[in-house]
Amino acid sequence: MTTTRLPSFSRMLRLTRPNREDAIAFAILSGLAVLVFRAAEGAVAPLSSLNLEPVTLAPVHLPYYALRTVLRMFAALLASTVFTLVVATLAARSRHAGRLIVPALDILQSVPILGFLTFTVTFFMNLFPGNVLGVELASVFAIFTSQAWNMAFSFYQSLRSVPGDLEEVCQGFALSPVRRFLRLDLPFATPALVWNAMMSMSGGWFFVVASEAITVGNTTATLPGIGSYLAMAIQQQNFHAVGWAVGTMALVILAYDQLFFRPIVAWADRFRFEQTASADAPQSWFHDLLRRTRLLPVVLAPLATLGRLLLALEPRARRQRVVVDGASNPWLERLWQAGVWLGVIAALGWTGHYVLTSLTLQDMAQALGDAMITMVRVIVLIVLASVIWVPLGVMIGLRPRLAERVQPIAQFLAAFPANVLFPFAVIAIVRFGLAPDVWLSPLMILGTQWYILFNVIAGASAIPNDLREAAGMFGVRGWQWWRQVALPGIFPYYITGALTASGGSWNASIVAEVVTWGDHHLRAHGLGAYIADATTAGNYPQVALGIAVMSLFVLGFNRLVWRPLYAFGERRLRL
Repeated sequence: MTTTRLPSFSRMLRLTRPNREDAIAFAILSGLAVLVFRAAEGAVAPLSSLNLEPVTLAPVHLPYYALRTVLRMFAALLASTVFTLVVATLAARSRHAGRLIVPALDILQSVPILGFLTFTVTFFMNLFPGNVLGVELASVFAIFTSQAWNMAFSFYQSLRSVPGDLEEVCQGFALSPVRRFLRLDLPFATPALVWNAMMSMSGGWFFVVASEAITVGNTTATLPGIGSYLAMAIQQQNFHAVGWAVGTMALVILAYDQLFFRPIVAWADRFRFEQTASADAPQSWFHDLLRRTRLLPVVLAPLATLGRLLLALEPRARRQRVVVDGASNPWLERLWQAGVWLGVIAALGWTGHYVLTSLTLQDMAQALGDAMITMVRVIVLIVLASVIWVPLGVMIGLRPRLAERVQPIAQFLAAFPANVLFPFAVIAIVRFGLAPDVWLSPLMILGTQWYILFNVIAGASAIPNDLREAAGMFGVRGWQWWRQVALPGIFPYYITGALTASGGSWNASIVAEVVTWGDHHLRAHGLGAYIADATTAGNYPQVALGIAVMSLFVLGFNRLVWRPLYAFGERRLRL
């Protein structure tokens, strides 16, 4: 009989003795903690402090402004992640919930950020009266609305494309829903979720200008941040201040890419679904540093033990039952469908009554005509962006080392606020006498085209290495390789990116179809200009009509185009 000897106490001390990596990691993590607490102090200050310390264009304040903005964006990213894990999982695993959640996400991603701010600012400020925290939460929620939908669609698509053999393994082991989520769903969807979280973080910069200037009635609360600094620089036509803001953004994006996203990308590579090891895994110096520490695993051990304890206390799943779609009670199914349709009809009836009593048929005809013009712009821009970014995204996704170099650049370009380019667009259009209806259109896709690139990169990096090796062994090259390997592999991811990019383009049309710089005002025909003009005039019935028409167009396009393509990918292109 053999006994297992436990390591001696001296050996345990030697194994956990702090090393150089522990010192470096402690310095970095403690420094980040101090910065977070410094920014949090300003977030809970009295509301009067915003007037006592107004935003100025002095570059010396930019580090603090950047800190406040980044804290808001990471708070919104955390909320978006929790929302994604709950809502997208419910939509993917429950047929009835999916019928409500997916159309709701389609509508919500089409609602402009200004539409959310109009009814959420008062709610959050009433939660914390006289405190900056209420305004901060309203700003965080506005950034959340620019991040959550993309991440939710990505996670939903990943769960709908889980390989069939893995589904059978879960059924064979009779895993409970919680264990299935932790052992299969979350690991399988993690790589794509990480790339879409990076895209959502970058996409939040596009709306940070609008989210840091909160207006309630005749009162405007301007929060300290890069967005408010940039808005003031554009308003005062100060090119030097714009340059300082863009430079600070670049440094901030590089910092959180190296300290946050790049380590997560390297960590998430272990969850790639393949049967052979990747020859060129992504690298991260900070990830390697944390892995070489000795004290950090000891500090985090209680959390891991707590997680295992909660799983151990979970009641074991009973014998797995095979659920057949047609096995549900037909009367309950009919009652469910009737309830859904009654809700839809009631919402349409209430909206129609409000519009018909406040507006004329001419207003509705104008909104529909402008929506058709904007839809043509969106379709053309999505096609052009796809032609450019799909080949480049595949090339980057198949080469992790190249992705390491391109990732910070792509994040900066995706985070680059389009309104920074408005002065140059206005000057060029006025100088050369160009047509605003044509040359203002690219501004709509500047911030949303990156959804296509990031999703294609995630799809290409998820192509199993054994499949690529088999294609190489059989001499599959050229167009045949694209048709049989690359395009089927990235198709579900591309649909997610294109769907989100199209919805974001509709949203961006509000700021891209009406551009102002100094005394020059340019306007392109479209639904975005219709909503922007109505908002400026304070015509809330027209604002409601414009948002409703935009939501109907986005929902209809998703139902008629993107959802059938989703179903095709689930049916024919699953691994």
